[in-house]
Amino acid sequence: MTMSARISQSAFDGSRLRVILLLDLYEGAQEQFLDAYEHMRSKVASVPGHISDQLCQSIENPSQWLITSEWESALPFLAWVNSEEHIQIVRPMHSCVRDTRSMRYSVLRETHPERPLAPEEAEAGLQKAARVGVGVTRHALTFTVKPGSESKVAELLADHKSPETRIDGVTRLHRTSLFMHGNRVVRAMEVEGDLLATLCHVARQPEAQAVEDAINPYVEQGPDLTDADSARVFFTRAALPAMQHVTAGRPQPDHLRRHMLYYPAVAGRGLEMARFLARQDEAAANDPDSPVYASTVFQRDDIVTRQIDIAGEIDADPAAALGIKGAGAAAELERLLDGAAIGVEGSLDSERNLRRLLAHADMMPVTDRRSADS
Repeated sequence: MTMSARISQSAFDGSRLRVILLLDLYEGAQEQFLDAYEHMRSKVASVPGHISDQLCQSIENPSQWLITSEWESALPFLAWVNSEEHIQIVRPMHSCVRDTRSMRYSVLRETHPERPLAPEEAEAGLQKAARVGVGVTRHALTFTVKPGSESKVAELLADHKSPETRIDGVTRLHRTSLFMHGNRVVRAMEVEGDLLATLCHVARQPEAQAVEDAINPYVEQGPDLTDADSARVFFTRAALPAMQHVTAGRPQPDHLRRHMLYYPAVAGRGLEMARFLARQDEAAANDPDSPVYASTVFQRDDIVTRQIDIAGEIDADPAAALGIKGAGAAAELERLLDGAAIGVEGSLDSERNLRRLLAHADMMPVTDRRSADS
């Protein structure tokens, strides 16, 4: 994919990925931690797309450690870090670690002191251009609730009080948008600073604890939120990574409506679906007539959602809202979409079926809250 400067987040640019994990260990936990790391290292070495990793210890503070790893691109890393195997492998580390922070960077420039490289060789695997943005990253969580409890869960989520959104001088939660589709809940967040610090801060707030306690009995495979390990595993399984965010290259309209669209993919086609929608959104960002001002594609396995900020009514231009403007786009979506799961089967070449799909894919908004200074 040719990257546009309007794309502020992307897992699709094909550049190598550097992952940095900062750790602060409990006193006396170093040997247990080293054993757990050796086990993890032996497993990750065989993961497709993994290049190398290093374990480092601070020369100033022996409790502070650093793990860095390099990957061929973001895609194999995301597949690994969100896998059940990864969840189980890192579990022994949890009891060793007091605090952690994960950061992910694509490689933009590098030096090769050993020998001069030809331009095409030097640029292989590098990010093509610096991305621009407003310092906000987008994340989402998704989980399902027990059938029959949907209206109660929606009521609880809509009525809860907003927790304090400023975490520290550099970290704050700008916006939280909650949607439901049947018994599936998607919570999308816009965060300035560290996501994990934000989640931990919000989870400790009385307002957040109250709503989590209230909905937990209705959550399928719900966590024991009083147990740190259970909660950590739940949130890892619920992660719905942002694969791309793009903003149109035109002034922002005064009034935008936020929607989340649900695209269940044919088994094994989730990543292909996300890549297709990302290409479509990049093209739309360059179209001055598109009503979609900003879009974020989220994907995990065969769960694909697309959040859009759109000018006007969403059904004024169903093809644009669905991200399938252009020749052959409707047929491609039809090929990738699990029509039975969304309740719309048949050709998407007809206006009637496009409108039916939009109506079925448009998730029910539950709440959309911004911080006071956003």
